[in-house]
Amino acid sequence: MKLIIRLLLNAIAVFVLAQVLSGVSVDTYITAIIVAVVLSVLNLLVKPILVILTLPITIVTLGLFLLIINAIIILLADKLIDGFSVSSIWTAILFSILLSILQSILHSLFKEDKK
Repeated sequence: MKLIIRLLLNAIAVFVLAQVLSGVSVDTYITAIIVAVVLSVLNLLVKPILVILTLPITIVTLGLFLLIINAIIILLADKLIDGFSVSSIWTAILFSILLSILQSILHSLFKEDKK
């Protein structure tokens, strides 16, 4: 149940950011759900490989290269999903930063109290 709620919150964040940013477009809310699922899968499978392969440059840039890796993941999702488009790498970087902030806010609002 938690996984479904997290995916729906991520889909809401993707949909809201697509409305706010001019370089990002999502056709429907169903597409936003698909984007959330694909981004989760890519972050689970592809991102660790990219992080390991680019570890030296990530260390040299003090971790700032991780923003580029996140943007690459978003651009990869753009290529995989019809109905989701990102105009440039800079838009993908901004989308990545804002998405992580919005996800953090949404997840903290809907966090269940542990007793």
